[in-house]
Amino acid sequence: MRGFTRSLIGIVAATGIMGAVSTASFAEVESTDPIKLTLHDWTGQYLTTNIMAEVLKKAGYNVELVQADYIAQFAGLESGDLHVAMEMWETTGKDAMEASLATGKTVDLGETGMEAKEEWWYPLYMKEACPGLPNWEALNDCAEAFSTPETAPMGRYLGGPVTWGGYDDERVEALELDWEVVHAGTDAALFAELESAYQRKAPIMLWIYAPHWAVAKFEGEWVEFPTYTDECYQDPSWGVNPNMAYDCGKPFGWIKKVGWKGGEEKWPGAYKAVRAFQIDNDEMSAMVGAVDLDGRSVEDVVAEWMTNNEDRWSQWIK
Repeated sequence: MRGFTRSLIGIVAATGIMGAVSTASFAEVESTDPIKLTLHDWTGQYLTTNIMAEVLKKAGYNVELVQADYIAQFAGLESGDLHVAMEMWETTGKDAMEASLATGKTVDLGETGMEAKEEWWYPLYMKEACPGLPNWEALNDCAEAFSTPETAPMGRYLGGPVTWGGYDDERVEALELDWEVVHAGTDAALFAELESAYQRKAPIMLWIYAPHWAVAKFEGEWVEFPTYTDECYQDPSWGVNPNMAYDCGKPFGWIKKVGWKGGEEKWPGAYKAVRAFQIDNDEMSAMVGAVDLDGRSVEDVVAEWMTNNEDRWSQWIK
């Protein structure tokens, strides 16, 4: 997925600027005004955004990286205060992106090449306590097995940061689950708790997303909720609960780039490069692991990727 409030989006404070002016010549670029790429709060998004920033700087563009809220950033993208967001996940950002595109002020810049999955996940060792899993209907039967002293007898689901969206609170209510949603404060906190629980074989149910190293490092399964459809989110009469929406799982699918529509006219070469950007799940998972598990810096991993893939990214700015 993944914070500034909506009122702060579009305000580029000195502390929010994390990029730099390119050292390349501006002679061939359409405008020397900074292209503002948004940064969110998970490692993979830092990587894709920094890669794109470095590619654009190689082409001579002036680039700024601006911290922004994953969903509320659309206010800034629509006003032109922000310009490009490198990762909108169909799993959590589809509604917000479609609503923004409908204003005519933003533009879909195409898929990144990565395929998104985000859902409730549990370690495989919990199957002994809850053999009915991964069927979601088993969740109430074994809620107490996933409880903590703070939530007992209700199960505890560790969701992502509130800014990620995802409708987990609504899902629990709509499916009448005896579970309490507790939101992790950060991406790092989410996976630190998983690491700790896994080592102790302690009960845990949490939000896991892919591409990410966790699905390779830890043995586990995603809960199988009723399959997502647009009607599930939009029509309360659809699904197992005739009175409430969100009585299904999250959608799986694309991770797209989106931008301020005016930017395509102002920086056509840069927007062409953003559209051309492609990376796959395996590449991204390996890079996230290099940062989160091996302790390497985002800058170091991005620099290595740039060196190893020059033939590739140079075509994006050709």
